[in-house]
Amino acid sequence: QLVESGGGLVQPGGSLRLSCTGSGDTLDDYAIAWFRQAPGKEREGVSCIGESDDVGESVDVRFTISRDNTKNTVFLQMENLKPEDTAVYYCNAGRIDRDDEYKPFDFWGQGTQVTVSP
Repeated sequence: QLVESGGGLVQPGGSLRLSCTGSGDTLDDYAIAWFRQAPGKEREGVSCIGESDDVGESVDVRFTISRDNTKNTVFLQMENLKPEDTAVYYCNAGRIDRDDEYKPFDFWGQGTQVTVSP
């Protein structure tokens, strides 16, 4: 089971750190990705990190994904947040394929709400 935490209400320009923790599952067996879904929009990928990487890749330089396998946790540090970052953020377990692309498994957390508003 994947459990996200760390969401909340933040003003524009603020920061949040989301956590994805494995409950009963060992996350270092998986690549992990963060996705988000805003109201009325499709779910989109934000960041991903390989099984043994310390830092991964993100679609936005404001976001940094990292993992601490000793804590069985993956983090998403988000800086300079904007109203358009408002969404439910989900973590997913998957793998990195031979083309260096992230392939999600059907293994999701319940999501954590991030709201960016004055």
